[in-house]
Amino acid sequence: MIALIFANGSITNPSRLPEHDVLIAADGGANHCRRLGLTPDWVIGDLDSTDRSLLEQLQAAGTQVLRFPVRKDFTDLELAVLHAQDLGATQVVILAALGRRWDQTLANLLLPAATQFSSLQVKLLDGPQEITLIRPGEVRSICGQPGDTLSLIPLIGDARGITTTGLEYPLQDEDLLFGSTRGVSNVLLGTCAEIKLNSGMLICTLIHHDGESTDEN
Repeated sequence: MIALIFANGSITNPSRLPEHDVLIAADGGANHCRRLGLTPDWVIGDLDSTDRSLLEQLQAAGTQVLRFPVRKDFTDLELAVLHAQDLGATQVVILAALGRRWDQTLANLLLPAATQFSSLQVKLLDGPQEITLIRPGEVRSICGQPGDTLSLIPLIGDARGITTTGLEYPLQDEDLLFGSTRGVSNVLLGTCAEIKLNSGMLICTLIHHDGESTDEN
């Protein structure tokens, strides 16, 4: 099951929405849904960024609302991802996760690394760019078009035992050190690259230069 979540950050309006089974708006993400003519299945959060009239319109159209107190231990986006997991989602795609507030942007970028989401595949999308997390022991295929830019950035210390195929600058059981930029700006040779990681974590970013996002396998 795939959950599509709209957060409340900046968004590059997608030419087409990713495939999904349930649509969730994290508070002000409901405003993005309205602009795109979408009716979310759920609106979740403290609702300080969504006006009452919009909520009433959405509820009349069948949207379910989960309201939380303003003083809480989780961001609205984390609550939305938790709810998607409770609904049975195995994949989560997030739009509008990045923006002008660096604290929110950093928190959203790191959210997929949370222990409670270790069984989820989480992808952040914005226009032609996508971000995914690669965990230790995984072999991940990242797909796009030849010439797309792929970067691998260590997240929690050094990332060790990385083997890649399908990239202009391959790695063969090598390490990327935390804070190093060695893994930035690699290039897809074909439509897919394969990445294997033994230990640590990697943030993988992919920039589609044809302007269209493709699915990750």
